[in-house]
Amino acid sequence: QKTITLPQYPRGCHVITRRIYEALPELGSFEVGLANIFILHTSASLTINENASPEVPLDLNDALNRLAPEGPHYRHDDEGSDDMPAHIKSSIMGPSLTVPVAKGRFALGTWQGIYLNEHRNMGGSRSIVITVQGQMRADGRKYAAAWHA
Repeated sequence: QKTITLPQYPRGCHVITRRIYEALPELGSFEVGLANIFILHTSASLTINENASPEVPLDLNDALNRLAPEGPHYRHDDEGSDDMPAHIKSSIMGPSLTVPVAKGRFALGTWQGIYLNEHRNMGGSRSIVITVQGQMRADGRKYAAAWHA
């Protein structure tokens, strides 16, 4: 199990697959397994979606803003007008992912990437706990470092 800290991202949806690979070189030792990726925050979330088109994260963020717009209609506003909408978006998208692992890498589809969804205007750094369980390579070696965007 490992906790990684991501730097502050602006509000929006961001592909972070490469950052996770860079922070988790031990993944290369696994023949097969599962990775649980969990964000330790209530105003950001994780999801898997298309990683090829730069419009996808923009459209995802626009859709989330339509589902939970900022405004004076929330009781919980102690931390600003973006706080309660951030909690709603986080609940919709979810705090965790379970991703299969095969031959030292995430078994994602060709166009899939892991996203951090930052729902606050100034969310700060974000901590993610990654737990990998599975079968290590029988020969004790690691697969070559590779990342899938």
